[in-house]
Amino acid sequence: MSRSSSGFRFEILREDSGRVLLRLVGPLDAKSVSRSWKAIRRGLRRLSFRSLRIEAAGVDRWDSAGVAFLQLLRRQAEERFQAEVAIEGLPPEWVRTFEPPTSTAGEAAGSAEEAEGLIGTIGHTAIEEVTLAGDAVAFLGGLTRGLAAAFQPRIFRPREFFRIFESAGVDALPIVSLISFLIGLVIAFESARPLAAFGAQIFIANMIGLLMIREMGPIMTAILLAGRSGSAFAAELGTMKVNEELDALRTMGVDPIRFLVIQRVIAGMIATPLLTIYSIFVGILGGVLVMIGLGYPLEAVYHQMDSAVRIHDILIGVAKAAVFGLLISASGCFLGLRTRQGPAAVGASATGAVVTGILLIIIADAVFSLLLYLLNL
Repeated sequence: MSRSSSGFRFEILREDSGRVLLRLVGPLDAKSVSRSWKAIRRGLRRLSFRSLRIEAAGVDRWDSAGVAFLQLLRRQAEERFQAEVAIEGLPPEWVRTFEPPTSTAGEAAGSAEEAEGLIGTIGHTAIEEVTLAGDAVAFLGGLTRGLAAAFQPRIFRPREFFRIFESAGVDALPIVSLISFLIGLVIAFESARPLAAFGAQIFIANMIGLLMIREMGPIMTAILLAGRSGSAFAAELGTMKVNEELDALRTMGVDPIRFLVIQRVIAGMIATPLLTIYSIFVGILGGVLVMIGLGYPLEAVYHQMDSAVRIHDILIGVAKAAVFGLLISASGCFLGLRTRQGPAAVGASATGAVVTGILLIIIADAVFSLLLYLLNL
């Protein structure tokens, strides 16, 4: 038996075939572990074993270093020697530390789902969807009440509104300029060759004007804002939810929808049409440059576009943009308020806001197209 100066002793014995006994006696603490660890590991390496029995009944003093030593010793024996390890004589307060976990949280969730089967999964999904629908109705009710009283001094906060308007609208000018200009170029270039086959390249001006004003300007601006501002709204409110700031507002009797959401929704409804008008102008500029490059004078392009575009086309584009802005802002704020707890919750809310915003934009655009066709506009 080997002895250390601290009074700790250990003994390594070979029992029958493939079995080894490690007997520990004395204080198993940080001091004894630091002095005996290398000798114990060296002694075990010399032996070939399939089973290791650690007898700790003779240990008269324990600390966390001794427990960590046994844990490490067991793990190394299992990983390096593929051996079974049994620890005997542990104090009652340390026994649970060495018990293998019954299952991880993921395994438990998986086994629960397996046990529930298809009907249980459908039931949980249905409950989640009904809860989501109820939350959406409550949110829409609060949003409607808030918008109806939005400009009361105690509800509307001008400083917060201008801050959000700047971040959601003014700061988006560079990316909107680039995308709109390139969209105008692409429309002109892609339509130039097919129309040239009919000698009708002059109608590129009609196409650029109508497409940018009625469709591409509003929808491209809205998609950009969904990815940029909708996700920002969701992340900002989601962070406040995780940090329990929303609960603090409710405790003080402040409605989070009126205090936080109204300014963002109004800013989105105003910023989106303004950015859309700017996007239309930049997109038309890109297409006009292509037509000038094809040899058409600016005056001819202007008269051709003026004959195709009417005032109600511009009103339709701006109305679409206002609705898109409402959908983007409201969906981002709604998902931000529904953020769950956990490190990935805010990211999930931001991602959901982008996906939901774009989906609502496409649906609303389809509804607009159907109504405008039926109304012959």
